[in-house]
Amino acid sequence: MSTAAPPAEWHRLDPRTVLVTALVVAGVVAGAAVPVALGLTRWSSLPAAVLQVFAGAVLVIGVAAGADRVRWHRTRYRVGEERVDLHTGLLLVKRRSLARERIRTVDLTANLMLRLLGLVTVRIGTGEQGSESTLELDPVARAEGERLRRLLLERATAAPTGGVHREGELAVLDPRWIRYAPVSFVAPMLGGAAAGAVLQVSDWIGAQGQVIAWAGDRFRETPLPWVVVVLVLAALVAGVVGALGLWVEMWWNYRLEREPGGTLRVRRGLFTSRSLSVEEARLRGVDLVEPLGVRLFGAARLDAITTGLAQDHEARNADHNTLLPAAPRPRADSVAAGVLREAATPTGAALTPHPRAARGRRLRRSLAAALGPVLFLALLGVLLTPVLLWIALGCALVLVPVAVVLALDAYRALGHALSGRYLVTRSGTVRRSTAALERAGVIGWTVRQSVFQRRAGLLSVTATTAAGGGAYTAYDTDASEGLSFAAETVPGLLEPFLERAPASRAKGAPPSSADGA
Repeated sequence: MSTAAPPAEWHRLDPRTVLVTALVVAGVVAGAAVPVALGLTRWSSLPAAVLQVFAGAVLVIGVAAGADRVRWHRTRYRVGEERVDLHTGLLLVKRRSLARERIRTVDLTANLMLRLLGLVTVRIGTGEQGSESTLELDPVARAEGERLRRLLLERATAAPTGGVHREGELAVLDPRWIRYAPVSFVAPMLGGAAAGAVLQVSDWIGAQGQVIAWAGDRFRETPLPWVVVVLVLAALVAGVVGALGLWVEMWWNYRLEREPGGTLRVRRGLFTSRSLSVEEARLRGVDLVEPLGVRLFGAARLDAITTGLAQDHEARNADHNTLLPAAPRPRADSVAAGVLREAATPTGAALTPHPRAARGRRLRRSLAAALGPVLFLALLGVLLTPVLLWIALGCALVLVPVAVVLALDAYRALGHALSGRYLVTRSGTVRRSTAALERAGVIGWTVRQSVFQRRAGLLSVTATTAAGGGAYTAYDTDASEGLSFAAETVPGLLEPFLERAPASRAKGAPPSSADGA
């Protein structure tokens, strides 16, 4: 006579969560104490203002710690044979449950304070969209987090076989990769943010006018063009320093490894440690990304094309699918081969070039984008002041050559190919992407041909998939070549939507096409 398995035991979060909350709130209160105390001195003396701020700080910290104590008392979780349950809430009680067979991610994150206390935040997700598909345990002991990760990601199925790469370390941090941080798009963005932060903070304390006056005094005798150059250089220097610091925080202690059972694990972070696990069963390929600045230095980063990444998780972690930070291109290719268990990486396959008509389309669109603002300024110059005409001329002398160079580079980037089990597409100039998508992961095709493409004998074919960005396109291919590429990638998927040209059709006439679902 068989007996039912006993129910799983309920567990609580780590009780040190109350201490963490109190310390975090204390830090926030300490940062706000000085400006608040100075503001209160308008109505009372400094000692009285300090006493009021201290009493308010104690009250805020006590309320926050008490609320978190209630949250800890009301939160329980358990891992059963078939489901993971989480119960929480006081006035609004929530009981959420995830089927274990649907769990796709178990990620561990710990900021500096949690690391010092030996705690981690565990996020358990099914890969579906919406917050209801994710359970968060914040925090638990690090040993408990590791136990949950191993327990929930273990599968009865065997790891992928037939590959040429063994388990273990696939990539580890090379400190020399930090040289690619300043040439990324993050540096100028951080520089602009730094300049804005100076003005914003000075406005908060009522000193923005003094800051602007001080800067004006420094450049009183300097011509305006040099003032602009100096300010831009200062912002770039601040951006470079910020980019270096951000890179160190994000990628220090980086390590990519394949664990037993077929799981890829990325660990990284200096102050905030992060651990991301990707099941090879949901890996559908890789994307070799080369932003313009990084590409000029011969580097690229590697992203995973996977199924089951929830949208809310993506919003919190923009780099959630990055397997390798910007590194030399040969190294990125070798890591891609290791991840895919291939002897040669598909991202390095020889690609079929696209017709010269595709180059003309890129030149026309790029020149139109560059000349639009120039013509607008010229029109304003005719109507308002001749100064705008000179500005329009200067913009034309700068923007037109840049537009031509970027258009030609975008054309050279175009290509597609089939490499073993993978289809490969490449496109882009400011952000060049070489995607290697597993052919078995293609669930449909979309064929697009505008009026202008039809006249040029071109079309764009898009492979739709449940992984990654959901669509990977070979832009402006030769009409017959693009359809043959799609038909050969997944035999039998596109053929019902094609019309074969009769033998009497003139040579070179493009075949007709329809959209594949």
